[in-house]
This record gives sequence, C-alpha cells and structure tokens, in this order.
Amino acid sequence: LEMQSLSHVEIVQELVLDNCRSSEGKIEGITEEFSNLELLSLINVGVTSVADIPKLDKLKKLELSDNRISGGLEVLAERLVNLTHLNLSGNKFKDISTLEPLKKLPQLKSLDLFNCEVTNLADYRESIFKLLPQLTYLDGYDIDDCEASDSDGEGDGVEDEEDEGDGDDEVCVGPFSLNFR
Repeated sequence: LEMQSLSHVEIVQELVLDNCRSSEGKIEGITEEFSNLELLSLINVGVTSVADIPKLDKLKKLELSDNRISGGLEVLAERLVNLTHLNLSGNKFKDISTLEPLKKLPQLKSLDLFNCEVTNLADYRESIFKLLPQLTYLDGYDIDDCEASDSDGEGDGVEDEEDEGDGDDEVCVGPFSLNFR
C-alpha cells in the first residue's frame, strides 16, 4: 500500500485498494494529504490494525471487510469524525464491548459486521442497536428488519414478496415501515 509517490493526492475522493497486500498488517501510505477522500476501500488487504489511519475529515465510507481486525476502533472515532458507513464484515470481532468506541461516531448510519463472531451472540442485533442508537442499518437491515434501499448505499432495494395475497403488505421507505392492509 505504498502511496507516497503519488502527486496531487488531495484531489482523490475515492480510493479503492482492495486485494492489495499490507505489510505488517498496517495501513500504510495513506496520509492526511488525502484531504478530500470520501470513500476508502481496503477489502482483503491483511490489515490487523487501524491505528495508522490518518485524520480524514471528509471520509464518509470506510470498507474494511475480510481483514483481521479485532479491536482498536477508538482511532476511528478520533480521526474519521464524519464517517457514515463502516463495513467491518469478515473481521475478528468477538465481543460487543470491542465496538463501544463507535458510539463516538455520531454520523454513523450503517455498520456491517456480517461474518464476524460477534454476530453469533444472543441478542446481537438488539445489543448493537442499543449500544449505537445513531445507527439506521446493521448488516444491511434496519431495526425492524427492513432491508436498506439502494439510495442508502446498502442492500439491493428489492423487497421480499413473502405472504403474497394475505392483504398485509409492508413497504420500507428509508428508516420508516409502512403497513398496508
């Protein structure tokens, strides 16, 4: 992930480094010079720690799925103050307490923990929504199990067609559910 040689990095808004290999499990080469970065994707790069992530005030979406991160999320709350979407799926989170630093991200609306051990805990969804009341979506679904729409940047926007013909249809619109009888 050696990015030091790039010039004009301040104009970059989206940086996708998926499947690049990180040396020593660290985030390297991404500096505060990436001041306009809004999306950073580091999927399957071998990251074990986010300690070296720089302060990026405009970053809204951080993709860290399929790495080996198990904690140390305090730095995200300190350096990524406007983060709205965080994908940590496929990492090594085992306990709800390791996610507690995310309480300090007031703009966080979507969190993905799919394929993390923490999802196997009893009352996982309820516990996360209680811990992080600012969340709208957890693993692509809201608190009422409505899937996120494409406009929310999550899910496929297609509603399930279960119980056809029972005269009781539910439509999810953003954070709201409407029931039609």
